[in-house]
Order: sequence, then C-alpha cells, then structure tokens
Amino acid sequence: VQLQASGGGLVQAGGSLSLSCAASFRTVRDYAWGWFRQAPGKEREFVSAMTRTNEETYYADSVQGRFTISRDNARNMAFLQMKNLKPEDTAVYYCAMGRDYPVRETRGYSPSSYDYWGQGTQVTVSS
Repeated sequence: VQLQASGGGLVQAGGSLSLSCAASFRTVRDYAWGWFRQAPGKEREFVSAMTRTNEETYYADSVQGRFTISRDNARNMAFLQMKNLKPEDTAVYYCAMGRDYPVRETRGYSPSSYDYWGQGTQVTVSS
C-alpha cells in the first residue's frame, strides 16, 4: 500500500494551495483519511481528517475555516484545499489512512490511529 501526496509549493501569505493524496489500492472507501503536518524542529501535528462513516470531518483549530478536506473514493484520492495561508502553515504535509473506528475515536488527532502514510509534500508560505 502506498500513498502519494502532491500539490505542495511556495505561496505568498493569503494565497491558496490544494494538496492531493493518491492511494495505490482500491478499497479506500473502507478507510478514513487524515492530513498531518510537521514544521522544522516541531512534532507532527494533526490538520484534518474525514471518516468513512457519514464522511464526518475534523479540523485542527488552527486551520478551521481555512482548510477543507474531501475524498473521491472512485479515484482513490483525498484532497486538502488550503486557503488564506499563513507563514505558520509552512510545513511538510503528510496524508494518512486508517480504519474508521480508531480515527473517529480520536477525532483524527492521534497519528497512531492511522495505518498508512504518504511521503509528504512541502508547503512554504512566505510573508
């Protein structure tokens, strides 16, 4: 199983980026998706998650209202639309997949809820 994240880049503050994550297997509809990020010198932190069941969504307070997670089961993909980006959003962004129940139990926050991880894509927001 492989996850491939893409879409990162350099953007000015206030700009937008859209990240994508493609899965190499065909049962993504059975899994929840998550996005995390890690800035230099900091621990990996939760950004957003979407469950399989009812497609519930969760967001970190720092991105609520600016980021939107979505999924396309037919294409085995998940997306993270990021708007009004801030310099503090600069990080490597990782996509992840996990079973629905543990992701729902932690509202997506716990990295240990996820079974599969992508390699990360760099997002840099200049001030």
